Order: sequence, then structure tokens, then C-alpha cells
Amino acid sequence: MRLTSPWTPRLAEGSTSPSDRLVAALAEDILEGRLGTGDRLPAHRDLADSLGIGVGTVTKAYGILERRELVRSVKGSGTFVALAQTRRGPLIDLSRNAPPAVMSERVLARTLMAIAKRIDAGLFNDYPPLGGHDEHRRLLARWFAKLGMDADPRRLVLTGGAHHAVSLALSVACGPNGTLFTEAQTYPGAIALARHHRTRLIGVEIDGEGVTPEALDRALSVRHARPAALYVTPTMQNPTTATMGRARREAIVAVCRTHDIAIIEDDVYTLTADANLSPLAMLAPERTFYANSMSKTLNPTLRIGGLVAPDPMYSQIEAALQATAIMVSPLSCAVMEQWLVDGTAEVVSRAIQDESDRRVALARSMLGEVMRETSHHGYHVWLPMPRLEAQRLEHAASALGVMVTPPSSTAADPEAIEGGVRLCLGAPSMAELSTALSAIARLRIEVPVADSRLAL
Repeated sequence: MRLTSPWTPRLAEGSTSPSDRLVAALAEDILEGRLGTGDRLPAHRDLADSLGIGVGTVTKAYGILERRELVRSVKGSGTFVALAQTRRGPLIDLSRNAPPAVMSERVLARTLMAIAKRIDAGLFNDYPPLGGHDEHRRLLARWFAKLGMDADPRRLVLTGGAHHAVSLALSVACGPNGTLFTEAQTYPGAIALARHHRTRLIGVEIDGEGVTPEALDRALSVRHARPAALYVTPTMQNPTTATMGRARREAIVAVCRTHDIAIIEDDVYTLTADANLSPLAMLAPERTFYANSMSKTLNPTLRIGGLVAPDPMYSQIEAALQATAIMVSPLSCAVMEQWLVDGTAEVVSRAIQDESDRRVALARSMLGEVMRETSHHGYHVWLPMPRLEAQRLEHAASALGVMVTPPSSTAADPEAIEGGVRLCLGAPSMAELSTALSAIARLRIEVPVADSRLAL
């Protein structure tokens, strides 16, 4: 005789699809302990009849839950809660800072069909000029202009994403044994690049607008190995979401000019132009390397970035480019060209902004004042807290099946007292995001504030 399921069927609140709402309801009840390991879930048709939804909707939801290892199906017996398996590792990933998935199969198919109709075999039969074909550089420069950066295509090289662009700039501006100054909390990739290039990394005090001019001036006044550069993300800083106002940008540029150091500007989180917030590269073009890409504003697999270099250093950037990656994928270039010509890029960019706003609003509603408020479009949020408390939250979230950005990965100084936790909202489905944020919100109530004298 088949056992009756102890679960009371329900759909989570919201305007998403019935399958997403069913996933959210079951995931919440499993993670909160209302269903235990081994508990039977209702049969597909019984649950469909009870909720007034299709059997296919139930099958889809159960499939999602099984892929997340929250449930397991046993042929001939039914579907059961598998929470014990979820404790082995994280299930919902809030550590990958990818834009929300808004690209549909139909758009991708239409893009590839359009490319096939006008394909240029020459694009695939030879190496492009170093730095990319002129037309592709002009197209990317026009895209940068829509984001507020007036880029000269003659000073722009195509790169395999912004990370590659930052790596090129770092190798030219600092190189081995140089010094890289950055925000006290910064992009994990910048920390990894500094280590890879054997460049000394120094974190600079930050406030609500990012690096403070006074702290930067003090740091630069101390004798450090040369050459040196400042790496910053002025808009929607990663991870803290801080954005520099116009006056702050001008002050940072003035300090860098006084100490005669280069600036590496990472502008990947500018999703739309703001006339009041000029890129640092437009305020100080003689010393600023400007890095941006399409992977953060359009699609993470479109690995096309650009680096705009100061005139005196352009030839060095070309040499570094030749030594690291001779060319960007021709197919990626063809996709970029098609999207920029037919308007897909603008449509997708607006959709990402709208979806990002929806996800940040959800985070705000569930985390409240725990989350640092931001006034710009973006898809990551910051929970400031002492370093040890952040580490405790990371470990507790992992135990509940939620992966967050490791606090140690964003700290320029791994022993700093202050820190925080970055939550990336773009990659999970809305149902997964709701479940994960609910778990984080509970942990912020349950996990005590850390005493900095205590070890984990």
C-alpha cells in the first residue's frame, strides 16, 4: 500500500509560472524542515488535481527539485525528500555574478539564421588584425558610447571579456614587482590577477562612494614599488555596489595626477549612461585604461570585451595582447555585429535592467536594512558586516544549500576586521532566488554577531 504524503499542497505567492511557484513552495518547506528526509511527495496527478494545474507542470517542478538534489525519484515507488543529500554541498549559487538570463531560444535561433545568410568566409579563413577588425572596433566603440564612454576606436583593442582587458592593463601599468592599489573590498578577479602578475596589492579605505581621496593620497604618499596603478570600479562597485559621484571622480583623478600613477577603470556594471557620471577615462584619458565588455550587459557567454588605452601605452597593450590572446572568436564577433546592427543588444540590455531591478527589489523586501541600498541598476547586493560574522554566514548558508561569495575572495587585506557578503542575484531562477534569500534572511536573525576575538 502506497503511503500518503505528509505535505499539504500549495503554490508560493508571486506572478511567476505555476512550476516556479510549486518549486519555491516545496523548496521552502524542505529547507525549513517542514518536510523531512524520506518523506513522500504527492503523486504527479494527485498534486495536479489538488492545485488545479497540469500534470506536466508537476513533472517539470519535480525535475527541477531533483536536479537541485532536494528530492529523489524511485521508479515504481514515487518521489521523496532527499535533504540529507543536499547537506553535502551548496545547491543554489549566489556567488556567480552573471546577468539575469533573458535570452530566449527564439532570439538565438534568429541571430544564427541571420548570420548564416550573410556570413563572410573571410572572417573565418584568416587571422584578424591585432586588436580586431576595424568595423568590429567601431561597433564596440559605439556600444561604449551608449554607456557614456566616448571611445576612440583607434585606441581600442578587442579582448576576451573585461577580465582579459584588466589583465592586459595590469601587465602594462604595473607588471611584476609593481604595486596595484584598489578598494579595500574589490573584484575577486582583480585580486587573482595581482597574484598571477606578482603585483603587490594594497587595499584603500572606502566609504559610500568607493575609494576616498584622502585615504588614496595617504596610501600613495608611502614609498611603494613602482610602477603603480589604481584599479577601481566607479559604478556599482563590485562587491559593495558603491557608486562615485562626479565630485568624487574628479577628486580621485586629481590624486592620481598628483602622484603620477595610472588608472585601470573597470566599467562592466554600467548598464546605462548617466550624463552626470563621466567615466574616469574621459576625465583623465592620458592615464586611464578603460575596460568593459558585453558579457555583463548582454550575455555571459558573449566573451567580447574592449580595452581603451592611453595613446603612449597603446603599442604596449598590442604587444601584451599578442602574447596572451591573438584574436577574439570570429563567431562571437559575428554575433556582436548582428545584435548591434539589428537592435537586439538594446532590447536585451533593457530587459536585463528591468529583471535586475525586480531581483534587487525582492532582495530588499526580504533583507531590509541588512542589505546596503543602491540607486543604480545592478544584479548583486552587499551585506556589510565584520569579517568573522561574514565567514559564519557563508558557512551557515552552505549548510542550508546556498552558496554565497566567499568573504575572503573580495578582501584586498584578508585580515581586515570589516568585511561583508556579496549576493549575486542574476544566475538563479526567481524561485531559487526567493528560497535562497529567505534562508539568508533567517540566518541574519539566527547567526549571532561575531566577536572578532573568536575563531570560527
